[in-house]
Amino acid sequence: MAERAIPVLRVAAVDVTLPWYRLLGFEEQWRHQFEPGFPVFVSVQRGDVELYLSEHEGDAVPGTLVWLRVDGFDELEQAAGARSRAQPWGPEVQLTDPDGNRLRIGPA
Repeated sequence: MAERAIPVLRVAAVDVTLPWYRLLGFEEQWRHQFEPGFPVFVSVQRGDVELYLSEHEGDAVPGTLVWLRVDGFDELEQAAGARSRAQPWGPEVQLTDPDGNRLRIGPA
């Protein structure tokens, strides 16, 4: 397996936040919960981009910024209803998930 980094984003309720990530083309890969009533930890993936969404307090700081490069950038921009901004490194959109985490996304 190739080396990679997987950002962890703090979310209040996975089942509330997950539909927002699905709108962007992410699919749930797996979830873990020690027992009912405990926090949920979920892996979502879109192509080669994987993120962990965690309800565990202490796993991540709310409002985190993650920069992603994705295939199908134009389709993602349209699905999100966002407009890209020209930057020195290329176009990007900035989106904020329901928990205040910020995603800056550009084409792969």
